[in-house]
Amino acid sequence: METLRFFALKESLNRKPVHVLETQKRSELYGKHVFGKDAMRQVLSQDAFEAVEDAINTGAKIDRLMADSIAAGMKQWALELGATHYTHWFQPLTGATAEKHDAFFERTSDGRAIEKFEGAKLVQQEPDASSFPHGGIRNTFEARGYTAWDPTSPAFILDTTLCIPTVFVSYTGEALDNKTPLLRALNAIDQNATEVAKYFNKSVTKVTATLGWEQEYFLIDSALAASRPDIMQTGRAMLGHAPAKGQQLDDHYFGSIPERALNFMKELEQECMLLGIPVKTRHNEVAPNQFELAPVFEEANLAVDHNSLIMDLMDRIAGRHNLKVLFHEKPFAGINGSGKHNNWSLATDTGVNLLSPGTTPMKNLQFLTFFINTIKAVQDNEELLRASVASASNDHRLGANEAPPAIMSVFIGKQLTAVLDELEKVTDGKLSPQEKTDLKLNVVGKIPEILLDNTDRNRTSPFAFTGNKFEFRAVGSTTNCARPMVVLNTIVAKQLKDFKIEVDKLIDKESMKKDDAIFNVLREYIKSSKKIRFEGDGYSTDWEKEAKKRKLSNNRTTPEALNVQIGKRVIKLFEEMEVMNAIELKARYDIELEEYIKRIQIESRVLGAIAGNHIIPTAIRYQNLLIKNVKGLKSIYDSNYKDFAEEQLELIEKISGYIRTINREINYMIEARKEANALETKERADLYRTKVLPFFDSIRYASDKLELVVEDKLWPLAKNRELLNLN
Repeated sequence: METLRFFALKESLNRKPVHVLETQKRSELYGKHVFGKDAMRQVLSQDAFEAVEDAINTGAKIDRLMADSIAAGMKQWALELGATHYTHWFQPLTGATAEKHDAFFERTSDGRAIEKFEGAKLVQQEPDASSFPHGGIRNTFEARGYTAWDPTSPAFILDTTLCIPTVFVSYTGEALDNKTPLLRALNAIDQNATEVAKYFNKSVTKVTATLGWEQEYFLIDSALAASRPDIMQTGRAMLGHAPAKGQQLDDHYFGSIPERALNFMKELEQECMLLGIPVKTRHNEVAPNQFELAPVFEEANLAVDHNSLIMDLMDRIAGRHNLKVLFHEKPFAGINGSGKHNNWSLATDTGVNLLSPGTTPMKNLQFLTFFINTIKAVQDNEELLRASVASASNDHRLGANEAPPAIMSVFIGKQLTAVLDELEKVTDGKLSPQEKTDLKLNVVGKIPEILLDNTDRNRTSPFAFTGNKFEFRAVGSTTNCARPMVVLNTIVAKQLKDFKIEVDKLIDKESMKKDDAIFNVLREYIKSSKKIRFEGDGYSTDWEKEAKKRKLSNNRTTPEALNVQIGKRVIKLFEEMEVMNAIELKARYDIELEEYIKRIQIESRVLGAIAGNHIIPTAIRYQNLLIKNVKGLKSIYDSNYKDFAEEQLELIEKISGYIRTINREINYMIEARKEANALETKERADLYRTKVLPFFDSIRYASDKLELVVEDKLWPLAKNRELLNLN
């Protein structure tokens, strides 16, 4: 293994950058491989084009004849760009994407060959895909699964394959993917936000949830990665020590991008432009070899598709540059992990960002309405929001190194806090003309000025208002954005629905004017959502104590966090908003627990294999060397050998003790896994959390002690020192 690492290090140091030429402007490349409006206008009839537009804008169904026409045009466009195959591209509950390629090629009855693609194959297919996680929804004897075209996300060409974004559902209609619940949640937020937006502008007919994600990741040399079974199989380094120089000097953050990484980024961005992914920002992140890319915000469904696609692209392109990309939330101990901040807002079809203050009191009242309702939604569903970002890998990240804690809270800044404090004092009932004037001019009317100076940020806040959007910072870098977006849009949709009922009740039964009714309801929401607002240090023990007093959840691990998903209140919420039913929620709960178990199971096996096959043999070799040395000293110095060999004898004893500890802990870990196999999913997950995971720490501790004794001879030396060096 030492020899392998030596050659891997030598190869990585001899790497030359794979230079990427940029010969075209980004604007000229943008969307060339996307079947968007420009492409559709070229190959579709007016009727077919309008049918797709109606499906996108209103959800109208496309009839069979029109589907044939659309498929013919799509095929013509794809063939002209060199496509040979097509696939229904979907997002099963693995967190990754899935595709099964079929050639356009078909034989005719007279033995010739043609390129063929019909409407039926565009609109729906039966990929079976019975091996994907389903949480008990599908039995082996009725394992049909269907993919159905999602026209709101345009088809695209990847390499030589036409990829058609689709939903994936069971034979009985339950969602087996991440896209289906997301589309339902986006429909719910559209309906309920539109109704509330009409209080301020009756011409609003549609509200769109927008998302701008920020993808953080690590790049390491592929040869060095291949020399580490833990990196290759788990995505993180499981043993070893940190380098002397990590991120202490903050010299990597926003620094000059290493040449190999920059060329990787150039090729990635060119591919993104062709595929219509509007990437805009790239930079070094805090940890060595950590980077970030971010696009311009988009409609949430399209943004989720683009994030899933770009993670796949990054894997492919990294290989061409002799690099490996790591998305794991905490691939290296002692330095920053990787998140995927989700920047969320709401926009009307009249071009207004509902979370952006305006230039008039009325526009600011609209802003406050959606702003306060979002805070109230988080307050009432903070535990569910935590569950939406729960995973075995994100558990390592939350709570340190600029990652928010597991306690959900909302940060809005001191200035907006002062505004809400003023609004809390609004008179109960109808406002006097003077009160209304003072309120609009002195409180609501001054919001743009307040936000102009509201430049403070809280890196420890899981859910922060950042000027014209909320930033959900707790999302992990491996997470499919659909998970948190389903929850966030559903809870806000429900909150807006309740808000409208309360406002209309005051208008109808109390004869209040609209503004009075809105102020009265918002005042109560400000009071009842106070406990979720926090402006301080989310890492402090004082906040942990305070959060407990406020009765906020602190679910540190995934099994604890996921329990809320199958509670009666949550099931009622999702069913009322027509996003997911009880069967779908229970299936996802089981799938996410199983994934947690399997990831820890894999990590425990890798940890045991490395400790047993690499660390202990290396330690024994060194121990034998010391024994030989002691014997040699004895033969030379006879009775006085102890004076010279004391240190070696002490080291031999220490090494023996640590070897015994590692072997013992590995055996205990194996027994714990066997014990877990006989349990139900929930109990099995709890056992992995309480019994298997603690052995990780004890094995690491003994290995670290061994490394101190053996110094630079132990195999896991390369944990960070060599991996974190692209220069």
